Amino acid sequence: MKYSKYIDHTQLKPIATEDDIKKLCDEAKKYDFFSVCVNPFYVSLAKNELKGSSVKVACVIGFPLGMNETEIKVMEAKKAVKDGANELDMVVNMGLFKSGKYDEVVKDINAVCNLGADVKVIIETSELTSDEVAKMCEIVNKSDALFIKTSTGFVGEGARLDDIKLMKKLMNPGKQIKASGGIRDAKAFMDMIDAGANRIGTSSGAKIMAELETENNK
Repeated sequence: MKYSKYIDHTQLKPIATEDDIKKLCDEAKKYDFFSVCVNPFYVSLAKNELKGSSVKVACVIGFPLGMNETEIKVMEAKKAVKDGANELDMVVNMGLFKSGKYDEVVKDINAVCNLGADVKVIIETSELTSDEVAKMCEIVNKSDALFIKTSTGFVGEGARLDDIKLMKKLMNPGKQIKASGGIRDAKAFMDMIDAGANRIGTSSGAKIMAELETENNK
């Protein structure tokens, strides 16, 4: 798989304008990224801007805290799919998890699965111990979600190599790993892929591709 197809080109800033989303989509088409990842408000715009290309639209759900009621996450997910989202990056309910209510966490995840889009579960690794990351892997393995994802990018340090390596060991065959948060250059990008990431969430996709092209031309 070519490196550009690892990238979910991301713009989730609360002050992002329509022009910012159009630029994001233009860059995604130029480099043939896997998707753009946007807030729910911009799904329709992104879908329209990407018309005729192979680039998909990913939308965050329950972002960035994950503490919405499940029915609200479901409503948000259904609207995002209706507007054109191909993937849903859903933030896990950390309160339920930290309370040890693991079956309820699985139910919360499954509620937004099978709505017409692949689901990535954001677990916010910076707020978890290694044992807790392992438990999250077990939960996502039990769920209908396709991906486990490290971070929102709004809390803590973002993706860590040790967490990706641990996920690679523990996730079931067929489940995938998305590294997200703090991946801003080609070295970090390649390190995450080498550690086992199947997808990379970054707002620096264009910069990373330019750096990789420069390396290849040396």
